[in-house]
Amino acid sequence: MRENFIQEQKNKLLKAISHLEYSYNKIISLPDQPDQLDEESLETWESFVTRFSRVTDLFLTKYLRAKVLQQDPGFTGSLRDFINQAEKLNWIADADTWMAIRELRNISAHEYTDKDLAAFFQRLKQETPLLLSLHKALSCD
Repeated sequence: MRENFIQEQKNKLLKAISHLEYSYNKIISLPDQPDQLDEESLETWESFVTRFSRVTDLFLTKYLRAKVLQQDPGFTGSLRDFINQAEKLNWIADADTWMAIRELRNISAHEYTDKDLAAFFQRLKQETPLLLSLHKALSCD
């Protein structure tokens, strides 16, 4: 039963990563300064942020959690505990990096000044290659 759930989450994650890659390729050439964005460009950025959040959620709260529970059905704890366990099992390189990515996902719903929004866009752009690299890792899994 758990194996089917993991495969289902993996399939959802691979699809979400493909969508994120599409959006990433669109925003990579866009300005990250909100005052330089027209409505269409802002909409493209917003779609990218949503897709970034979805990949983050699927990977951390569904896929990794299920993999840890498959390895140790009695494992309990917070999301941080699951991420730390994934690092110990060498499924991710650095728990702190993934917690920082999770924090980016969490703050995406807040209102920002243009300066804060620009910094947020820059951080998302910087972290996205790690999310995209999951595609290759999952394909080998």
